[in-house]
Amino acid sequence: MNVLVLGSGGREYSIGLALQKDNDVEKLYFAPGNGATSNLGENLKISDYNELATFAKENSIDLTIVGPEAPLVDGVVDIFKKEGLTIFGPSAAAARLEGSKVYMKNFLAKYNIPTARYIETSSLQDAYKFIESLPTPIVVKADGLCAGKGVIIAMSHDEAKKAAGEMLSGNSFGDAGLNIIVEEFLDGYELSMFAICDGEDYILLPAAQDHKRLSDGDEGPNTGGMGAYAPTPLVDETLYQKVKDRVIRPTLDGMQQEGAPFEGVLFIGIMVVNGEPITLEFNVRFGDPECEILMPLMTTPASELFYKAATKDLGNLDVKFSDQVAVGVVMASENYPYSSSTPAEIIVDDKHHDELKHTHISYAGVKMEDGTLLASGGRVLVCVGLGDNIRQARDRAYMLCGQVHFAGKKLRTDIAYQAL
Repeated sequence: MNVLVLGSGGREYSIGLALQKDNDVEKLYFAPGNGATSNLGENLKISDYNELATFAKENSIDLTIVGPEAPLVDGVVDIFKKEGLTIFGPSAAAARLEGSKVYMKNFLAKYNIPTARYIETSSLQDAYKFIESLPTPIVVKADGLCAGKGVIIAMSHDEAKKAAGEMLSGNSFGDAGLNIIVEEFLDGYELSMFAICDGEDYILLPAAQDHKRLSDGDEGPNTGGMGAYAPTPLVDETLYQKVKDRVIRPTLDGMQQEGAPFEGVLFIGIMVVNGEPITLEFNVRFGDPECEILMPLMTTPASELFYKAATKDLGNLDVKFSDQVAVGVVMASENYPYSSSTPAEIIVDDKHHDELKHTHISYAGVKMEDGTLLASGGRVLVCVGLGDNIRQARDRAYMLCGQVHFAGKKLRTDIAYQAL
């Protein structure tokens, strides 16, 4: 099988790492990939989706896997399918579940899927009025894609009004913020759940927990995620069943009624309040860094899972997962998430401890220059540790962190603290 992975981050690297271990995969391509994916396969300098589809046809690509949200919202799946190619991911119509937070919230309300009380509006006056009716904190969201940064948790009414005003004026997120969601803040614990879907059937992966804040103790600004672990002991079979019955099943049925059957990864941001799962948001792709910890837990070949999902055949697949736990710790560049950072050489010490054989690195914000791997900014890499329990996996992940060096590296030291 020849496989093409679209994207350039740690998520795509970890998918590639899983595919590289898969005996069914003969040739692996990345478009565009990053400075380290070239060690797993071949990087392509093709950005036009129609040209990529032509490449896929001419090079007998059996399966294309789309990593990030932007190509999905832009309709890359529709382009590939029009050419008769097999591609894993939702259509542009189905990708609106992430592409428009207004569409997503209205969808949740229409199909009676539990979510926070909200309004969607382009009127500053209406936003102010609703803000005044809510207790603090208050959540303000831009409608469109903002690279994971379009959600503000305001600690006061004035802060919420300021956030709403900056979004609606176009100052904060441009056109993505010209329509907004204002919603109540839910007090509970947050989970990331991922369902691999083929439009009708689905497979729910082990629940993960992400760490969004920059610093230890969940302090500092929100980021794309500073670490994650899975599976989490905060979920039992009762909660899994509630998510299946109240969220996933009505979503797949609802999307069929909308004329946009959902195929691909349904990423459900869940807030558990008094034992009840409330849907915070949908994304239409794997989370990052959750993908980096979920891929190594799969014992079923990755190509088989993605291919059967892309060909509407999940009902005939029995997916198996390891009994282990995975912990991933993000190493970010010096100025993340505030500004760009000076590229810095990455040095990884030779592994000399037996425990390190249970670890690996998923590379993200890196580039290759003259044979040297450089941290090029943002979230640079994820150190992943596997173990028989959370503490063992976490200790192994941090042991690997101690082996990785680049100027200005920053990381949290408390990943998985909720479970420990």
